[in-house]
Amino acid sequence: MSSADEILDIVDEQDRVIGRSPRGEAYAKGLRHRCVFIEARDAEGRLFVHRRTPTKLVFPSRYDMFVGGVVGAGESYDEAALREAEEELGVNGLPRPTPLFKFLYDNGAGQNWWSAVYEVRCELPVNPQVEEVAWYDFLPEDEVERRLTDWPWVPDGLAAYERLKALRAAR
Repeated sequence: MSSADEILDIVDEQDRVIGRSPRGEAYAKGLRHRCVFIEARDAEGRLFVHRRTPTKLVFPSRYDMFVGGVVGAGESYDEAALREAEEELGVNGLPRPTPLFKFLYDNGAGQNWWSAVYEVRCELPVNPQVEEVAWYDFLPEDEVERRLTDWPWVPDGLAAYERLKALRAAR
């Protein structure tokens, strides 16, 4: 089954399930669905950053400071966070990601999804999926900040990153 055929829950403005749709159709029609964003850090606290492959359905070849993806039909955010983190990092036995917050991403141009943001410490050697990740590294936070204006980033990841920085600054 291709990723475009994966079945997703379609949700309303309050994140209540109102139907189901294949991923490709949900993207094409701008149907609201669910996604997870997991900030993965190594033992030294560096942030996992990667460039998406050019074959991705959304935001191909862009950089991201989160691993993650869509929540499958009937799957919980927590289940999706662990599954996506292990798949994209290429590890087994990752600790369960810690949920931080949820927000509705809406770019005003038909791309909108409920986004649950998590964090996880990955002290295992990573082996990212070649279908998902074209390049990766663990970068110090200050280097990520310097790259924000240099690299083409996924816009939903940037929105999550800005919210996460604000949350941490308010603590």
